[in-house]
Amino acid sequence: MEFIGHGALGWNHPPAWATYFAVVGIPKDIALSLMPWVGVLDITLALTVLFFPMRAVVFYMAVWGLWTAMLRPLAGEPIWELIERAGNYGTLVAWFLLARGGTKASWFRLDLMDSLGVKRYAAVSWILRLTTAALLLGHGALGLIVRKPLFCMQYGVIGLHAAWLEPLVGGFEMALALGVLVWPGISLLVFVLIWKLATEVLSPIAGTQIWVFIEHGGSYAAPLALALIARGYEKQVTAVPNPAAA
Repeated sequence: MEFIGHGALGWNHPPAWATYFAVVGIPKDIALSLMPWVGVLDITLALTVLFFPMRAVVFYMAVWGLWTAMLRPLAGEPIWELIERAGNYGTLVAWFLLARGGTKASWFRLDLMDSLGVKRYAAVSWILRLTTAALLLGHGALGLIVRKPLFCMQYGVIGLHAAWLEPLVGGFEMALALGVLVWPGISLLVFVLIWKLATEVLSPIAGTQIWVFIEHGGSYAAPLALALIARGYEKQVTAVPNPAAA
C-alpha cells in the first residue's frame, strides 16, 4: 500500500515533491521529469514484495521510506512530519527482522521464522510499539503544536469547525501514543487501527487523492501487526514449556 500509493502520486507530479528534490540539489524542471520514474520504481518494489518478496528489497524499502520521511524536515517542515511517518519505515524494519538471514542467498528470498525466541520477539514488538507510538505522537503534535491547516480543512468537510477541535484531537492522539508505550493491549491496538483508518480517510473525503490514504498503509499495519504478533507469541509460549528454548 505504501509504495503503490507513493508511486501513483509520483505519476501525478505533486508540486510539493519539487521541494524535496531541491534538498539534494535537483532543480524543479529535472525533478518534474524524474517524478514518474520514482513512481515506477516504487510500484515495481510493491509488486515485487507481493509476488516475489526478498529481504534485500524489504531492507531497501525501509531505508527509502526513512529517507523520504527525512526529506520533509530537511526541506524546512516540522520534525513531527518525520515522526508521523514512522509507519513508512518502522513496519518494514519489523518485517525485515521476521525473516531468516545469515547467508548471502537469504537476501534474495524472504523466509519468515516459524517461531520467535524471546529476544527476537522483544525486538520486533518494540519496533512496532515505537512505530505505532511515533505515528500517533507525530500526528497529534501536528494538530496540537503546529496546528496544521490541512487538519482544520479535513474536519470542516465533515462539519466540524470548532477551533478547539484540532488541538483536542492532537492531545488525544498524543495520549494514545503514551498508552501504546506503557500498555499496548490488543483492545487498545485495535482501537488505534480503527482510529487511524477513520482519521486518514478524511483526506480523500476532503478532496485529496485516494493514493495519499493508500500510501499511509504502514500506519494501519503497525498496530495491527503488533496485536497479531503479541497474540501469536502468547500461543507459542503456551505451547512451549520453556519459551527461551524457542
